Amino acid sequence: MKKFIAMRFVLFFFIITACSRNLDVDLVPVYKPEPYVFTVPPGFPTELNIPEDNPLTVEGIELGRKLFYDGRLSGRTHPDSLMSCSSCHKQENSFEIGLPRPAPYGITGISTPHAMLPLVNIIWNPNTFLWNGKASRIEDLVWMGVIAPHEMNGDTNQVKALFQNIPLYPPIFKKAFGSDNITMHNISRAIAQFVRTLVSSDSKFDRYMRGELQLNDSELNGFVLFTTEQGADCFHCHGGGGNPLFTTHLFYNNGKDSLFTDPYDRYSVTGDVMNTGAYKATTLRNIEFTGPYMHDGRFATLDEVIEFYSHHLVWSPYTDPLMHYINSGGVQLTTSEKEDLKAFLLTLSDTGFIHKPEYGPPADLPE
Repeated sequence: MKKFIAMRFVLFFFIITACSRNLDVDLVPVYKPEPYVFTVPPGFPTELNIPEDNPLTVEGIELGRKLFYDGRLSGRTHPDSLMSCSSCHKQENSFEIGLPRPAPYGITGISTPHAMLPLVNIIWNPNTFLWNGKASRIEDLVWMGVIAPHEMNGDTNQVKALFQNIPLYPPIFKKAFGSDNITMHNISRAIAQFVRTLVSSDSKFDRYMRGELQLNDSELNGFVLFTTEQGADCFHCHGGGGNPLFTTHLFYNNGKDSLFTDPYDRYSVTGDVMNTGAYKATTLRNIEFTGPYMHDGRFATLDEVIEFYSHHLVWSPYTDPLMHYINSGGVQLTTSEKEDLKAFLLTLSDTGFIHKPEYGPPADLPE
């Protein structure tokens, strides 16, 4: 009898313990961020650059937006030492700085090696970031910007410690990544998620392609010039009506120079001598807002760019074969053709993108 009672007690104790453990499990909050549904605009490519180790989530994007605009990302709190991604990537300039060289420059006053590239539609960038394609992930651009002397000139350990002690952040890091322990890895992942949502797809040209409106005669003439070899011959490097990104994401020596001294061209990455003086063909979306132009910002206006391609190409052994008019110094556009080409380029401006509230600074950040 005593043995039977003892066995019942052991069984009862086991059941109570098991139930208690199950209760504890039920009380532990589950890390389950909400997947962000990315909608591909009509006519855009369906292949997206979203790495498996950093899927888009509502919580991650919200966190990334805060970090993108938080001046303490430099790892400092003094008003004279604040700097964020948005210090140079300004929404009103299609997330580019919109200032002539030597801008942009960092906290130390050192200018960046090149002019800026806008942060627009880079969810379609196939892992070739920067003018020379040196960076392969958006995530890497974040920590590189934090430590670069010509940008934030910060220390990642200092950045992590600072944000760990800002009450706003540990809880939202936990919601986004399952841990309130703040790491530079997760800071980079969050900002990269936000940047991948910066999509421009509602310019006048987009609405024309969707059949919602008509371009005027000058804009249509410019479109034809843009997309034909006998015209301005732009489409080989920047895509045409069938390429809504308006870039191939490839690298070209476009006939700007005959002497090459820049140590950060595409050749510096590939070691292929034929990449000497070659740089990324940038997107022409929102080109109205993203001057100065070229890797070194040598042209202040679109008129100067069009004039260059019309009359001032420079031959070198490294000039890309797609520069079909190199031997004649340019495509030799007439005055009216230049006006038409510019009119078309201005149809690529997306004013909704540069004013979209969800791309701007969050309301709960300090000034």
